[in-house]
Amino acid sequence: MNLTWHRFDLRLTNTWRVSSGQGVGAGKDFYPVVFVELNSGEFSGRGEGAPSSRYQESADTVEAFLRKVNPSLISFQDIPGSMRYLDSVASGNYTAKAAINIALVDGVARAARLPVYDHLKLGFREKRHVTSFSIGIDQPDVVRKKVEGAANYPILKVKVGSANDEETLRVVREVAPKKTVRLDANEAWKTKEEALQKLEWLARDKHIEFIEQPMPCDSNPRDMAWLKERSPLPLFGDESYHHANDLSRCVDCFHGVNVKLVKAGGITPAFEALQAARSAGLKTMIGCMIESSLLISAAAHLAELTDHLDIDGNLLIQNDPYRGVSSKDAGLSFADAPEPLGLRVRER
Repeated sequence: MNLTWHRFDLRLTNTWRVSSGQGVGAGKDFYPVVFVELNSGEFSGRGEGAPSSRYQESADTVEAFLRKVNPSLISFQDIPGSMRYLDSVASGNYTAKAAINIALVDGVARAARLPVYDHLKLGFREKRHVTSFSIGIDQPDVVRKKVEGAANYPILKVKVGSANDEETLRVVREVAPKKTVRLDANEAWKTKEEALQKLEWLARDKHIEFIEQPMPCDSNPRDMAWLKERSPLPLFGDESYHHANDLSRCVDCFHGVNVKLVKAGGITPAFEALQAARSAGLKTMIGCMIESSLLISAAAHLAELTDHLDIDGNLLIQNDPYRGVSSKDAGLSFADAPEPLGLRVRER
């Protein structure tokens, strides 16, 4: 097995800011990711890791993990065994593991002459799946421009959790009075009482669909269950839900969960996390970090397991190095994908 990788800085169209649970960050204009390639005889595949400082990961930690990997112990013919080996290299490091897992799944599907969604026996319905378009925390005039620029997208995902939430939502509604809006608080509110007060205020807007992670993921589960029981809006767990084994602590606290490939460790564990949540009666969605079309396309192959999608990271950058799934008017489509097999992506 030959394992290679390289770092790449995705350049954002607008400075990206979210609530971190510790206040609003300074924002990012570039987002470093790591692209991985695996080659072994008839098999070859590509993956991507988009690390988040929220999970103490960076492009540096991804590369450090990859340097520890013995490629001879990774196999396209044994993805479960390969993932067990990666777990033995070091705990955590799910972004690096995700990049390798995605490359393995890509290679196996390509060798089988199938797109990933058919290899997983999920299929894919064209333009059935709609992604939201994210609006990060910013000054009112910038928020206005962002919302105006997202006119073709029927669903907005608005980041909240700052002191300017009221002004942000006022601007959103001046531009898009009745557009469906999803909110993401990114763990902003520290107590169940504060969170409930914010949710009751937000629920006055009847076009808000749900909110993600209103409280920190390490909050007392009893407090989060208390909030779920009283919340006027559906609650989705994001930072609280990474893998299928997180289900027991989420099922009483949320109405749904947000699965991300880089949190889960790739396509295989994300598939398991989505299936577990669905079996428990939770709504499901797939989210993303700031990502290229390679990683966004990987997520799109799991769309049939979801109720909602927020896979727009590639729409927020100026220098996407890959082509894959498209989302014109937010409806996902592989109809114009440059490749018929595997992840269905190609370098630009």
